[in-house]
Amino acid sequence: MKKRFESIDVFRGLTVMLMTIVNNPGDWGNIYGPFQHAEWHGCTPTDLVFPFFLFIVGVSTVLSIPVGGDKSKTSLIKIWTRGLRIFGLGLFLSFFGKIQLHGIEGLPLLAFRMCFVAMATIIFLGEFTEKVKFYSSIIAVGFMLFLAYSGLEAFESVRIPGVLQRIAVVYLVIALMYRRFSVKSLYIFFGGILLIYWMLMTLVEVPGFGAPNMEKGTNLAAWLDNLLLEGHLWASSKTWDPEGILSTLPAVATGLFGIFVAQLLRGKGESTSIFKQLMLVGVGAVIIGQLWGLVFPINKALWTSSYVVYTGGLATLLIGILYYLIEIRESKSWTRPIDYFGVNPMVVFFFSGIIPRVLGMIKLTNSEGETQNLQSFLYHNLYADHITNQQTASLLGALTYLFIWFLILAFFYRKNLIFKV
Repeated sequence: MKKRFESIDVFRGLTVMLMTIVNNPGDWGNIYGPFQHAEWHGCTPTDLVFPFFLFIVGVSTVLSIPVGGDKSKTSLIKIWTRGLRIFGLGLFLSFFGKIQLHGIEGLPLLAFRMCFVAMATIIFLGEFTEKVKFYSSIIAVGFMLFLAYSGLEAFESVRIPGVLQRIAVVYLVIALMYRRFSVKSLYIFFGGILLIYWMLMTLVEVPGFGAPNMEKGTNLAAWLDNLLLEGHLWASSKTWDPEGILSTLPAVATGLFGIFVAQLLRGKGESTSIFKQLMLVGVGAVIIGQLWGLVFPINKALWTSSYVVYTGGLATLLIGILYYLIEIRESKSWTRPIDYFGVNPMVVFFFSGIIPRVLGMIKLTNSEGETQNLQSFLYHNLYADHITNQQTASLLGALTYLFIWFLILAFFYRKNLIFKV
């Protein structure tokens, strides 16, 4: 029988809330430091969002399965289906801005693209039989990958990696590993992944660049991305991707970290004993991660091994604190608004990617006769033109967006509308 931990739901909700804020500032050029990624090495609160998401994927992988496991063929199909659907949602975000129709522009093009949004929502978030979900996902993902490599000009630079794509791959790998191997074996895989990645990044020479290094665009991970995904990488770099191929390997270890913590939560000891174990593991991992970072710097874009251990430790500490407050002290009066965000995380993530793109396509003319997109128009008229501190204005824009999502998700929650991939 599955045991539900409300502390896990709150952890997920807090992660989604922070993700919504950092991904949707009012002005990308004016952001407070904690809401920006580290320039390269280092870790800000914003750099915790993605590993926390992968960490909770690992925790949920364990807690969603009855004690004793489920080795049925149906469960295997569900794993593959969920992985494909998450991957498809992320890949569609890359395709949205590439969709064209005989040179039309403006609102007619937006309407055309929104038809595809509706199709993607039905395919990847709709509720059907497992077979229908599985085969429709394979067809949709396969079709998008075909378009990306078809030679068609419109799709020749569509990005293949991405945040949701990495979540999908990590989920698929760790779910299959958890289904096949013992937890003891997973610990060996975890340590092996982190050590192998460390050696690859610090000992292997980079073809075309020479000595091993950890600089932007010239490290081994960047070389592999450019070799295998040339033309389909992050638009801001074009030569490497923060969600690239090689760095997905240690991202799998982040998911495994979540599996180990879920095993602690499922332990047979008393609640206070579980809490102490969580705090001990969390503190130990944070210290080890920082020490390892002295020789293998903590770096989100490279997803270094030290970053895995450090962020996993912080995630464990946060879960430990929430576990103490909610499961032990039974302090739950404040959790409901956060639960709203934890129940439908994929809906928030997917449509938080679509909405700015839609608003960016709607053009308006301001009082000075200048053309602005709707997102910029609203932000300037509500905040930027009336607040001196532009970083504060930008944060208020993000918080407004968060509040809008709060209203939407509260409605979904009360109507028991849960959209699962």
